[in-house]
Amino acid sequence: MADLENAAASVTLDDRVVPFTVPDLDVRGRVVRLGPSIDTVLARHGYPEAVSRVLGEAAALTVMLGTALKFEGRFQLQTKSDGPISMLVVDFNAPDVYRAVAHFDEARVAEAVAAGTVSTGDLLGEGHLAMTVDQGSATTRYQGVVVLTRQGLEEAAHQYFRQSEQIPSRVRLGVGSVVTGDGRQWRAGGLLVQFMPHSVDRLRAADLHPGDAPKGHEILEASDPDGINDDAWAEARSLVETIEDHELLDPLLESERLLYRLFHERGARVFDPVLVREDCRCSRERVLGMLRGFSAEDRQAMVADDGTLGVTCEFCSRRYSFVASEVEAGLSAGA
Repeated sequence: MADLENAAASVTLDDRVVPFTVPDLDVRGRVVRLGPSIDTVLARHGYPEAVSRVLGEAAALTVMLGTALKFEGRFQLQTKSDGPISMLVVDFNAPDVYRAVAHFDEARVAEAVAAGTVSTGDLLGEGHLAMTVDQGSATTRYQGVVVLTRQGLEEAAHQYFRQSEQIPSRVRLGVGSVVTGDGRQWRAGGLLVQFMPHSVDRLRAADLHPGDAPKGHEILEASDPDGINDDAWAEARSLVETIEDHELLDPLLESERLLYRLFHERGARVFDPVLVREDCRCSRERVLGMLRGFSAEDRQAMVADDGTLGVTCEFCSRRYSFVASEVEAGLSAGA
């Protein structure tokens, strides 16, 4: 743990998550900056710009939440909806590896761009977002689901914390491209702040409006969507809402410096950063096992004229090729 003023003098680093606390405001949080890793993911697929922006947001959010896991496991964000982007999948393998992919209708995305309806909510449409924590076969998976009604991923994240964890939270996400000496590159960033007071009484929601209150009676109403009436949380929330996209994306503005700008008057402190990278879990053995799980009819339909079965990983675009007899021989051996 380090003082922000000293930590802000460190060398700029991308692809990392910086945890922090602001004791005076009873908040904790994390800042994520994705540089070369998210550029690799998005450039590999050659998505339309609008799709890249939404997937970049999803990746930043997933990495920010996944690095908070205290065990080796898997955290996954997945959307399924009726918009031009029908599905997003971001896998995070603790402690530091992620991969991401988007499914979309190219014609509908082009129509949305032409019409100017390219907000994240517009492109996702209606459906659901699921966040899944998987600690392995020895434990039960936990999943939180948020209904998508054309809101963005920031608001969906707020709903997730409100429903699944009942922790007042605020999320800011930003995605964009910057010009470097190597050309234009994608970047993504995000910041999460959560209200964690020692007294649970401070987490109690404000009372509902009493209706016919006596004349002159002052009604205290909470401005926070979570219904929390607390000065510290109101201050933290308002500070987070001042963050602009360029502050989350600027390669010359360290995460520590951003936190110093926001919270230096309150004595914010940062912890050791978590370095992250993009990588895929696919392998020849995994793909072969998947093929052997198909029915004989399905496998036969996949055989090309040259007698091989070809599979391309949708995450990393790696191509695997198998001789049909190789797949069948494995089945015979297993039997």
